[in-house]
Amino acid sequence: MGRKLGIIAGRGDWPRRLADACAGQGRDCFVIALNGFCEAELLGDLDHIWVDLGAVGKTFKSLKQKGCEDVVMAGPIDRPSLSTVKPDMRALKLMPKLLKARGDDGLLSVLVEEFESEGFVVVGIDDVMEDVLAEVGVMGRVQPDETQKADIQRGIDVVKALGALDVGQAAVVQQGFVLGVEAAEGTDGLIARCANMQRPGSAAILIKMTKPHQDRRADLPTIGLRTIEAAVQAGLAGIAVEKDNVIIVEREAVIEAVDEAGLFLYGVSAATD
Repeated sequence: MGRKLGIIAGRGDWPRRLADACAGQGRDCFVIALNGFCEAELLGDLDHIWVDLGAVGKTFKSLKQKGCEDVVMAGPIDRPSLSTVKPDMRALKLMPKLLKARGDDGLLSVLVEEFESEGFVVVGIDDVMEDVLAEVGVMGRVQPDETQKADIQRGIDVVKALGALDVGQAAVVQQGFVLGVEAAEGTDGLIARCANMQRPGSAAILIKMTKPHQDRRADLPTIGLRTIEAAVQAGLAGIAVEKDNVIIVEREAVIEAVDEAGLFLYGVSAATD
């Protein structure tokens, strides 16, 4: 039996997926379910406790009482308005660092450091679940042509440049033109926003990757069937993802979906020339 895992549960089904993976490994887990984010119906009979976002002390105490050694952040957590957060004493001590943190990366880095200062080992989703990361090259039957590969490189350059400023993890590019970059609306919103901006000819491409200074244990970029559906509805030609740094949810189903839709799914290195 492996080290007991504490799952910090935000939105979506990642908490359940991680718990199921632990069960398959014979590994115990305990869920910190965040009020306003975690979906109660996904917890089922999992050992868990509900906490408010500002209950940092309660979170640490609960994880220690349950014997958790490792911690994983599972699912998105929207940055709250300070007026809606009710910090406990432990959170108040942390507040100066949080206020100085600029952007999502800075905020997540502070949280990771705090967990580590309490003796926990913060791990990534890919440390718990196998075969979830994008690989290099074509995943599926459709290959990008040279024009599309040039658009992919353009997207890599854009996401790297804006990512250095902690702005988004994705861009949509068509024929060398940047139609949009990811902002607060997320990837699906970006795709929808760019759908009607396309010109005739080679269709647009979604490029998704990590930010240059991002801690990959927190908020690793993710695509899944919903991403594919959005890409199909928007008339995109395909999706390029950074190898080893983008999670593909339900990998086999995603590859089947892109093949059926005639889209390419292409893994690239951030260092691609």
